Amino acid sequence: MSENNSVSWGVVQREVLAGLTSALSLVPEVVGFALVAHVNPLTGLYAAFIICLAAAILGGRPGMISGAAGSMAVVSAGLVMQHGVEYLFATIVLTGILQMAFAWFRLGKLIRMVPHSVMLGFVNGLAIIIGSAQLQHLHEGGHWLPTAPLLTMLGLIAVTALVTVLLPKLTKAIPSALAGILAATAVAFALHVHTRTVGDLASIHGSLPSFHIPAVPYTFATLKICLPYALVLATIGLVETLLTLNLIDEITETGGRPNRESMSQGFGNAVGALFGGMGGCAMIGQSIINLNAGGRKRWSGIAAGLFLLSFILWGSHWIERIPLAALVGVMFVVSFETFNWKSLTTLRKVPGHDTLVMIVVTLVTVLTNLAVAVVAGIVISALVFAWDHAKDLEITTEENEDRKVYYLDGTLFFASATQFTRMFAPKTDPQRVVLVFENARVMDASALEAIDGVARKYRAEGKSFELVGLSEHCDRIVRRKGLQVGSQYV
Repeated sequence: MSENNSVSWGVVQREVLAGLTSALSLVPEVVGFALVAHVNPLTGLYAAFIICLAAAILGGRPGMISGAAGSMAVVSAGLVMQHGVEYLFATIVLTGILQMAFAWFRLGKLIRMVPHSVMLGFVNGLAIIIGSAQLQHLHEGGHWLPTAPLLTMLGLIAVTALVTVLLPKLTKAIPSALAGILAATAVAFALHVHTRTVGDLASIHGSLPSFHIPAVPYTFATLKICLPYALVLATIGLVETLLTLNLIDEITETGGRPNRESMSQGFGNAVGALFGGMGGCAMIGQSIINLNAGGRKRWSGIAAGLFLLSFILWGSHWIERIPLAALVGVMFVVSFETFNWKSLTTLRKVPGHDTLVMIVVTLVTVLTNLAVAVVAGIVISALVFAWDHAKDLEITTEENEDRKVYYLDGTLFFASATQFTRMFAPKTDPQRVVLVFENARVMDASALEAIDGVARKYRAEGKSFELVGLSEHCDRIVRRKGLQVGSQYV
């Protein structure tokens, strides 16, 4: 009994510390994203607190950390600058509704269509974004910091990174990222080092968020403004969330629930916006920090959300005194650990198109946004798949005086339809022609049109055309078109 209790307490302690570490790393990220979106930092922190709690309690992926996201902040900036923050709140409510509709129709399974090469590009692209985003803290007014402050920050970053990387080799009793933050903070205080702190970004002190209905005219004109942004934001949020879910599934060798996670993200966004929050989704950097700190259950996400709220209400004075370099150091380590270095060593061992997809997705993720990158990767993969399968279509023939049999091998669909029609010779073939599908599949309308076109050519020559050997599925498709199976085409 006592042993079970001690184990349970150990798990709770680990989860809470993981949540604290994640919450600390969230603060500068979320404040930075809020500034990118041209909204008050508390707007970002409120969103992070609410979305983090909603995803942790209701979501389908324990251990994943959600919050106000940079990918959504970039899109939101244009809306805020043109129409104001109230339109942002209305848009995020609509974004949440769209995401919940996505989950309601159980479309989360679409994530299975994302190829592994796209996943690698996504991970590597976000790793680069996480790392490069930290460089802004080493700049001031578009230029590098003066030599002394820059060296001070680099020294504290090095302390944080070394502790974060080396501590797990000695003990795992305390999350290494948390230890790194505490070590850099202790060094800064002990040596009376003057360096940039979290408070230099913005004050995070505030009160409990209050319920607020967006102050916009509820007209069709408003919908025309909000809906395009909501569609983009919903797509970006879902793509980043579900790909992060997939990544954590692989790391933890467990299974998440995409539809449940999509529903919780939508709920978190809708409720968050009604309490003055910006948009958010799963955050890969903080999720990796949470996993590395030992967070595997919902408690870590709940703890992260509650710690964020406590920072806003009571702990802002202390959090604002943490050296910014400590949190930057942690994120640099996360960036390094997130990047899939193995993908670089296997470039020559995988098919060329997979390498191309990975590179394209990585670059587009960095240069534009994740949704565009993933769509581009899927389109390229689909085109390559279609091209390869189109080339695999083959026909062999067997002929006697009054009959010619065509044996089709492969997949007949839009990419192979033209090649298929060129394989027949209606003018010179004998009176009876049979097309055997035992080793082939009919996949789409282009395939049916190709078969129908060939049949019409034989009919114009006064010759018969039969289809035999169709699978049950292909048989239904062909009969629906009006083609007769296993008998003369009329």
